[in-house]
Amino acid sequence: MCYTITMKERKNIPKTAMSRIYLIDREIAAGKYPNTRKLAEAYETGTATISRDIDFMRDRMNAPIGYDFTRKGYYYTEKTFRLSAAFAGAEDMLALGMTKTLLSLYKDTPIYAVTHQLMESITAPLADAQNPHWYEDRILVPPVPSVLFPPEIWQTITDGLRQNRLLKFEYRSTWNSCFQARRVRPYHLLFDNGAWYLYGYAEERRGMRMFSLSRIRNINLEDETFTFPASADYRARTDGSYFGAYSSEKKRRFRVAFFNDGAMRIKERRWAADQKIKETTDGVVLSFSSAQYGKVLELVLANGRDALPIEPAELVKDWQDNIRDMQKRMKS
Repeated sequence: MCYTITMKERKNIPKTAMSRIYLIDREIAAGKYPNTRKLAEAYETGTATISRDIDFMRDRMNAPIGYDFTRKGYYYTEKTFRLSAAFAGAEDMLALGMTKTLLSLYKDTPIYAVTHQLMESITAPLADAQNPHWYEDRILVPPVPSVLFPPEIWQTITDGLRQNRLLKFEYRSTWNSCFQARRVRPYHLLFDNGAWYLYGYAEERRGMRMFSLSRIRNINLEDETFTFPASADYRARTDGSYFGAYSSEKKRRFRVAFFNDGAMRIKERRWAADQKIKETTDGVVLSFSSAQYGKVLELVLANGRDALPIEPAELVKDWQDNIRDMQKRMKS
């Protein structure tokens, strides 16, 4: 049988519990006899949360859930019971579908397979004649170039993050440099434009550094542990500035003029919390503060002839140096 709830009952269902409840339903209906510990591990939540979800299914949704003490797990006393897709409304369906679609951005990273499989298990009961997966072919996320790296690097780094243990590896900082030994306290994994970065305290450099996972090799987890300092939270470094992963120690004030299509693109987005956009006769001037100097320079160069840096002087000089280097290559 399939259980359908009324709209009045549905309002009492915690929206945040919906995906967990469908996972529990799938695992029980598959005859796996899951217990709260296994379900909590599968969903990466606490056993108390799973217990509340099961109580909700049993008491409020009339799910015929029994417990087998021999197999130490839950089962449906009515073998054909499944939750109905009516439990999820159109808004919920679209939200889940969009989440699964957005996962395509991470397709070439280690988190994709596990996360996609989890989302499939959650959304599988939702697809029926009334709720088809129409959005999968109509709402798309275009692919971006992905930076590849061995899965063992990801696993070692996430172990270091979870256990607060130092990492030791070899790293190549630029394309023409040699690999050098590094000892790092891993603080964050950051994702930016198809690439993953390790952010942490480099022992040799005695400071915060960013490491591209694709340039790491021979990584090992050390026994030495550390305490994660609140002052090292990357989010505090980029607070109010929306330029991706890289940042510097110093916060600067920027002014950049944009023209033609560049001006239109600038007006369409929010680049910083304190940004100001001033209309000019031939474009706009964007003013803002940011600690992400390299990313701002990248934005200016990416807009080519439609961008003109005004301040700081350092940005103007770096922009001019890049133009001169391009001119030299044109002549060679």
